[in-house]
Amino acid sequence: MPTTFLAHNMSPASTASTGAPPNDASQDPTTGQRVNKSPNALLYRLYLSHTLSTWNARTFEFGAVIFLASIFPGTLFYASCYALFRSAAAAALSSTVGGLVDSRNRLHVVRQSIVWQRISVALSCLILAALSAGAPKSGFTLYGFFVLITALAGVEKLAFVANTVAVERDWIIVVSDSLGVERQGLNSTMRRIDLICKLLAPLCIGLLDGYSTKLAIWVVFGQNAISVVVEYFAIAQVYSAIPELGLGKQRGHTTETPPSPGGTSIVPLRSTRNAIKNNIRPWKDYFQNPAFLASFSLSLLYLTVLSFASQMTTYLLTLGFTSTHVSVMRLVAVILELSATCAAPLLMDRIGAVRSGLWFINEQLLSIMLAISFFAATTSQTHLKLAGLALVAGVALSRLGLWGFDLCVQYLVQEDAPEATRGSFSAIEMSLQNFFELLSFATTMIFYRPEDFKYPVYISAGAVALSAACFAGFVRQKRGHLLHASRCMKRKGKSGRYEILPTIAEEAEMEDNNTVHERRAQIPN
Repeated sequence: MPTTFLAHNMSPASTASTGAPPNDASQDPTTGQRVNKSPNALLYRLYLSHTLSTWNARTFEFGAVIFLASIFPGTLFYASCYALFRSAAAAALSSTVGGLVDSRNRLHVVRQSIVWQRISVALSCLILAALSAGAPKSGFTLYGFFVLITALAGVEKLAFVANTVAVERDWIIVVSDSLGVERQGLNSTMRRIDLICKLLAPLCIGLLDGYSTKLAIWVVFGQNAISVVVEYFAIAQVYSAIPELGLGKQRGHTTETPPSPGGTSIVPLRSTRNAIKNNIRPWKDYFQNPAFLASFSLSLLYLTVLSFASQMTTYLLTLGFTSTHVSVMRLVAVILELSATCAAPLLMDRIGAVRSGLWFINEQLLSIMLAISFFAATTSQTHLKLAGLALVAGVALSRLGLWGFDLCVQYLVQEDAPEATRGSFSAIEMSLQNFFELLSFATTMIFYRPEDFKYPVYISAGAVALSAACFAGFVRQKRGHLLHASRCMKRKGKSGRYEILPTIAEEAEMEDNNTVHERRAQIPN
């Protein structure tokens, strides 16, 4: 592996394992300013690495399903099993991945996630290319290849989780603090990259597959082979220029096992107990974290069929909408999603992340409830298309609230999650997201007929309402109250005009200033 070679030839990587900052003269010790790397250049490299990682993940995620549909025509069984196992692997093992992110060197974690993503995708593409060429047509070998592809999909998903958790939930905080960049803007740019890749990657690979499945498979293979080198070195350059990334994290727990005075007979039992405790501890920390309700409310939103994913797309096609219609609807939804990445930082700057999150989740809830009302009122056989359009309109409008809420929760988690457990906290959050996504698949497996699609819709609406309730509980826990309309404004004079009261943060700042003035007044001249 090239990792060993680079670790010996790059001083930042080699010194990070000792917990000391890299021997890099990228920071003036007197001014604290970067002298050899501009913030824009470093952010460009970070964005480049994240773009390539997300693009490859989205391309393979969509491409693998349509490749399997081409190899196994006439059935959705294999593609469904593939997607189900991929999500199940993330739901079951994400917390373990998060523990590795917390305990390992930052650069090592990200590089390993890049390498394992690319290896698993490359091997999958080689197997898919062989199956697409017609060898073998049936038998034990064919199903053995399918099992292998499915296992590789689990590896790729877990590597993607590791990369996402490490970069979006840990590196972002260190980079923004080190470079003096606003974290809201950094989070928004990263999320904008995610959404653009989510839109364009399936479109591009779908067009290629329409021309030739074999060509599409080799394109996925080629772009993975090329991008791994760029990602590998781009992220290393960011790490080298920011010494803070090389500092060890403060450990919140110790996992050492004391020696047994009575011999070694009970060591296996202690090891088992320690293993159980180590697996339970991240979940305990997650539930006890101040940001738990905010994180859990975001995870609940993944229990939904109200998105332009496979379930709702299939339903719209059964109503008589064409794939072109669905593509246009999806495009409108993505435009609103992208607008949320611009609106969220502005709103957070004005009223804070907590209030912004409350506004966004309520916007989503209101949009969904209005859509459900029209949908329920027009589900007769003569108005099915109208019901579908009402659902589409509500879902599209709700995307503004969804992604604005996502950015607010991400910022709150970054603020409240301790440095030593950021990875495990975020990984458990992603584990819950995958679990609720599996439940959403289960709803359409149970209610599989198009006329029964209303039941998964109602379940999804209930999940949004429960999410809003959980976040309201978080707001009350955070601020001591949910709404204070009577305190938001006060009368000013007899004219009847009202004056906006200061926010909680502004009140705290004024109290601090008053305390400082009082202390100064007590100092004798």
